[in-house]
Parts: sequence; structure tokens; C-alpha cells
Amino acid sequence: MSIIDNRKAYHDYFIEEKYEAGLVLEGWEVKAIRAGRANIKEAYIIMRGEELFILGMHITPLTSASTHIHADPVRTRKLLLHGHELAKLIGKVERAGFTLVPLDLHYNKGRVKAEIGLAKGKKQFDKREDDKKRDWEREKQRLMRAKG
Repeated sequence: MSIIDNRKAYHDYFIEEKYEAGLVLEGWEVKAIRAGRANIKEAYIIMRGEELFILGMHITPLTSASTHIHADPVRTRKLLLHGHELAKLIGKVERAGFTLVPLDLHYNKGRVKAEIGLAKGKKQFDKREDDKKRDWEREKQRLMRAKG
């Protein structure tokens, strides 16, 4: 069950592979995500050493969730992956010119997971071509409905 998805990532990048990663979250963050107060549109993933971190993911704290801590809505959060997945991703990002982008947040067995994509950036003409294809598919569906 998807909580929030990042449609902008599909517009800006060619997604080659997808991986499911765990997130290191605090209690107030989990409560806020369950309430639908997360945004990953401007988020991106960086490597520090042998670890992956997600930056720019905004989680708006609930006013009732916690009163004794100061909540930082855009703090850096660590991503959890298996060692072999991590080694594969780091190799492709460093050598092949790929980048890592968050695609969505979802639940898996009651835990919040992030789907991350190994992506290559699109050029402007690629984006225009995708828009033309989408418009043509929409027009084709409209014509089929009108005819039938």
C-alpha cells in the first residue's frame, strides 16, 4: 500500500532498477507518515562512505505527537539495504553515471519502506517526447470511447 509517490522522478529520470530500502525513523516521524504528512518530491539520495542517506524528505510533525523533543522536518535519514544490494548500487552510481532517487514510501508488514530507483537523467527533448506519447494515448482513448 503506497503512502506517497514521487511522480516527478518518473518525469525527470529513466528508472533502470528499483530497490526496497528500510528507513531509520523516529517515533514522531512514523506517526506523521501514517497521517500522510510526508513529501518526497524534492528528496534525493547521497552516499557517505558505504551508506546511503535520503536528504530533502520533508515530514511535517504532528502537533500532538511529541511535546518534549524538537522535531526537524527535513533531517537526514539513513536508508537500510542488504550489503550485496548496497555494493551493487554504489558501483553503478560511481562508475556508470547513475543517480539514486526516491520513488515512493509504502508499508511492508507494518513497517515504512522506501522504494528507490537507479536512474539516469532525461534530457529536455526526452521529456517532450514522453509528453507527446502521453497526450497521444489520452487522445486515442478518447477517440475509442467516442467511436464505441
